[in-house]
Amino acid sequence: MSNHSFVIDPELARNSVPGDTLELSGPEAHHAVTVKRVAAGEHLDLLDGQGLRLTVEVLGTGKDLLRARVLECTQETGSDHPVTLVQALSKGERDLQAVESAVELGVLAVRPWQADRSIVRWNAAKTDKALAKWRAQVRSAQKQSRRAFEPEVLAPAHSKELAKAVAEDVQAGALVLVLHEKAREPVAAHVAGWLAGAEQGQKVVMIVGPEGGISDSELESFTDAGAHAALLGQHVLRASTAGPAALVLIRHLLGEI
Repeated sequence: MSNHSFVIDPELARNSVPGDTLELSGPEAHHAVTVKRVAAGEHLDLLDGQGLRLTVEVLGTGKDLLRARVLECTQETGSDHPVTLVQALSKGERDLQAVESAVELGVLAVRPWQADRSIVRWNAAKTDKALAKWRAQVRSAQKQSRRAFEPEVLAPAHSKELAKAVAEDVQAGALVLVLHEKAREPVAAHVAGWLAGAEQGQKVVMIVGPEGGISDSELESFTDAGAHAALLGQHVLRASTAGPAALVLIRHLLGEI
């Protein structure tokens, strides 16, 4: 694996084979040349965001231009049980901190959740800009961690919309966990029980509340839709910490790390 990773157009990546010479321009080339200061002879990873990794050798650079020779093409496989993080909007950008860490730790999708007790509110005027910020954070974390898959940023949801999504996920065989300090069963027990009968491709969804916690009505609506309240540990974690901590545990139980 190289020292730096950059995202390129999926079609360009798919049409490349070892020995090809690529010319990259645009924001990623600008970042490579101007910010990362890559130079001829360095090896880079070029990612299509869909599992394909091109290892290349830099041949030369110019203003917002990078020429490289493809050394190796590797198609990586995805997770048997991809994990989604539903993260409640939180103040102080703790939601973005959680998303950044979760991407670095292997989450495959993230969804912003406008919880009843979220202090941060996304109105119609803010949503597009806020989603763009989430997507930028996801891509930055993907490149930082050199992941070949770029996690998807799902459409934001209010609590009623999220309950409907939970029901659909459960119907498809997903395990949906609501991290809650008053839950009786630990995360590990829920995962172990579900995994015994899970089919390949069925996912795990984690729901993390805001600073003020998940309301009783929200918890009831989610569990009525088929989710399980799950205890992560004896201590109450911040909104920025709970999701990534649960993700590490869940991926360990899935045999992925």
